Amino acid sequence: MRDHDISQRRACRLAGVDPKTVRRERPPDHPEIRQEMKEIAGKRRRFGYRRIGVLLERKGMIMNHKKLYRLYREEGLAVKRRRGRKRARGSRTPMPEATQPNQRWSLDFLADSFGASRKFRILAVNDDCCRENLCLAADTSISGERVAREMDALVRLYGKPACIVSDNGTEFTSRTILKWADRNGVDWHYIDPGKPQQNAFIESFNGSLRDELLNEELFDTLDDARRKLALWRYDYNTVRPHSSLGNRTPKQARQALELFEGSAPAALAKPETDDYQNQTRRLSS
Repeated sequence: MRDHDISQRRACRLAGVDPKTVRRERPPDHPEIRQEMKEIAGKRRRFGYRRIGVLLERKGMIMNHKKLYRLYREEGLAVKRRRGRKRARGSRTPMPEATQPNQRWSLDFLADSFGASRKFRILAVNDDCCRENLCLAADTSISGERVAREMDALVRLYGKPACIVSDNGTEFTSRTILKWADRNGVDWHYIDPGKPQQNAFIESFNGSLRDELLNEELFDTLDDARRKLALWRYDYNTVRPHSSLGNRTPKQARQALELFEGSAPAALAKPETDDYQNQTRRLSS
């Protein structure tokens, strides 16, 4: 190609080489501009590429508007048109990786019935790092205010999380929850609508809870459902082996991580029996 000025396809054919072995993906051009665009888009989520270009020019990064638009599209920063009712919006920044307890919690709802087909809901809260279930609150109706009260109780027991992940349900996008997250300084990340795989840890937990308890048991009353949920939660956290944790329990995984860091909260130093009794009493109330 250098000596005879021919195309890559013709050179590969003459040399008897498959073009796939020659072609390589080019590294992204202008990495510093791309990084600056991501930072601006993360802070100003409704800015298009033109306004981002103006802010880049103020920092001395001047380029043709066509190239700016190409970089903007390649980084996936296009602003989507809002449709339907107003929803709380999460950050464009990716979710933090859960490598330590309390770095990321995930929330979701499940539904079942008791008695003569009386419906009830279950609020599940998990720590994504050690796979520990922190809460299984069951009631016939759970509002945003109830979710905030449960979160306050969990913060007193386990400490404040750095990030919380949930879907766009009305309970999680209510003004009460938005005020709670702002007051406690917690980054609340909402997954994209119709993308449950973005909250994969809690979805996997939901499958285990439904397969091992909800589909196996009949609940006579709401109190009966709360009692069985508390017993299953204790077994899930302290007895049931988890393959993702090397067949350890979530309690053992949390203790190992806290021992390694040397910063276990005082609330977690209580015996497991006391923790179980307290959680059972709270779920039954």
